[in-house]
Amino acid sequence: MSEQDREQPEAIEHSTRRTVIRSILVAFGMFGFGFAMVPLYNVFCQVTGLNGKTDPDPYMYKAAEAKVDTSRDIKVQFVATKNAGMSWDFYPSTPQVTVHPGEPGLLNFVAKNPTGKTIVGQAIPSVTPFEATNFLHKVECFCFTTQTLQPWEEKVMPLRIIVDQDLPKHIKKLTLSYTLFDVTHLN
Repeated sequence: MSEQDREQPEAIEHSTRRTVIRSILVAFGMFGFGFAMVPLYNVFCQVTGLNGKTDPDPYMYKAAEAKVDTSRDIKVQFVATKNAGMSWDFYPSTPQVTVHPGEPGLLNFVAKNPTGKTIVGQAIPSVTPFEATNFLHKVECFCFTTQTLQPWEEKVMPLRIIVDQDLPKHIKKLTLSYTLFDVTHLN
């Protein structure tokens, strides 16, 4: 057996070892990137206003600073959708309210569980136009926590909102959308 024939298995073994190490590092990198995607996406949406995601801080409305601007009427439309796999009936009690900036608005969303099993739901809000995202404050919202409905149960869920007086003057209509997800398997 020549020396070249003896070196060839060593080279293959070295190459294989290097490939395995690289594959493991890539797998760990992908795993870490997967965990980082949600926070990175949230930061991206918060900075750009894309997807209508609202920062939790704007929910904290300071009533002491509130002055109702009766010179302006703002229409707030409500949309309820369900993610695939969510079997609840889910809708707003009214499709729209008109409020003055700084004035509290109250309405209800209704959820019904038409199945024979207990289901836990979570509503995720989105606001359009994106420019108005930080000017719509949810003072009380069913979206702050998960909602559990027993078989055949119906629940009326309150929503209290305030449109900030600093809402740009050219915005006359907002849409607050909720997408309802089945999160039973997470609880």
